This record gives sequence, structure tokens and C-alpha cells, in this order.
Amino acid sequence: MSVAFRRESDDEHKEPEYELPIPVGANLVTPRGLRLLGEEVARLEAAVAAEGDEEARKKLQRQLRYFNTRKATAEVQAAADEDVVGIGSRVRYALNGSERAVTIVGHDEADPAAGRIAFTAPLGRALMGAEAGDMVEFQGREDAITILAATADPEVMA
Repeated sequence: MSVAFRRESDDEHKEPEYELPIPVGANLVTPRGLRLLGEEVARLEAAVAAEGDEEARKKLQRQLRYFNTRKATAEVQAAADEDVVGIGSRVRYALNGSERAVTIVGHDEADPAAGRIAFTAPLGRALMGAEAGDMVEFQGREDAITILAATADPEVMA
């Protein structure tokens, strides 16, 4: 048989496994975010130690490297001043006539369904640094958002 038609193994045709992408910029986190990173590292370390399948262990190790890097580069943020939006702030705002509320957090802690958005999300970027009473530009409108209140969220700042 010709060498051109011989396949050494299935592994040589697999896509390479790249590292999980680290978000660009500073890794700003709340105290809760740092605690969650530590818990995830501990969970993954235990899962790697218990895993018998080599392929599954490699995937877990890849996740572990990501979370170890995120934990090592985390910059815990202090609570912002009262009525100023920052990392860890619970923000009440009006958008298109309806009142809404979100908490600004770091990348790995973000969960929009639970009302926690990353400081780098479009809405998070628009809100950061604003003060109660400010009108903030969003989606091309100068007066799209009115900041009603901003307070430190005790759930993420503890």
C-alpha cells in the first residue's frame, strides 16, 4: 500500500486543543468573584485528581490553567463611593421608560440572567463612573439611560 494512503493514527487528524482565551484588559473582580475563582480552582484540582480517563483529564487541566491564571491576575476592587457606579455596584436605572437594576462585576462572575453584568459589557461600560442623576449615552443616544441610584451590593462585596 502506498504511504499516501496510510494513516498513522486518528490523533494526527484532530484539531489542536488551544488554551481557553483570557479576556483582554485588567481582571477586575469583586471579593465574591475572587472567592468563586478559588472555589473553582479547588473543584477542578479535585476533579483532575479523581479523573481516570486521560482525554477528560486533559480537558479538566485546560480549564484549571484558565482559572489559575484568572485567580493569579485578579484585582479585587473596593466598593465605589455611594451613588457612583463601579465594580460591585448595584445600579438602578431607567431605560426606555422602564426601571431596571443590575450589579456590575468581573468577567468570570457575570451572569446576566441573575442581574450581574461584566464591567466590560456594553451596558457595564456605559454605566461605569456615572453618578446618581446622570444621563448616560447608550446605543448612540445621548440621554438613553438615567441613573437612579448606585450602592455597593453586599452580596458581591462580602
